[in-house]
Amino acid sequence: MTTDDTTRDTSTGEPASTAAADDLSGLADLTAQEASAYLTAVTEVASGNSPDTAIPLLTLALSQVLVAGARLGAIQDVVLEERYEADPGPDDDPDPLRDGLANLLAGIDDYVYVVDPVTSPERVGGSITNDLADIALAMTHGLKHYAAGRKVEALWWWQFSYLSSWGDRALASMRALHSILSHLRLDADEERVAEAEFDALHP
Repeated sequence: MTTDDTTRDTSTGEPASTAAADDLSGLADLTAQEASAYLTAVTEVASGNSPDTAIPLLTLALSQVLVAGARLGAIQDVVLEERYEADPGPDDDPDPLRDGLANLLAGIDDYVYVVDPVTSPERVGGSITNDLADIALAMTHGLKHYAAGRKVEALWWWQFSYLSSWGDRALASMRALHSILSHLRLDADEERVAEAEFDALHP
């Protein structure tokens, strides 16, 4: 009679390593869906087809991708199986997306933010367009690993880049977009709002 010393997940009875791999695989699937949804939303906004809804849609897209990032930040560090990142191929050209967003956000693109609210009061300038494009590149980079079947690498990349770069960019742009949205909704002339409400109620 032999003794099985394999540590098992108490909820499933599976070996702990298998259960952990399944958890990472499921998380990679979910994050890939959220990354794809972000890219779809930002690309659609950059096309300029619906300029009136651009700010709300970008705010929503950033909110959702930040949920994905927060989930990655809450788990333990994902470790690459080979201890190095495989080359996913050249990055996509971000210029078409950047140009479309820049045209759409002309006049409201730039903002000021605190670099690190914990360690320094230094303030610098930022660009919503550049942030959105950089986040898109990070999402695409991970999706290339995912499409090649390297789920752990995709997850590692999304987690690492969330903590080191795109999480900060998303939060900064989210704050700027929230400010723009607030001004658009709350700074409207009261007379014009009343007229619009009257017209809506008395067609």
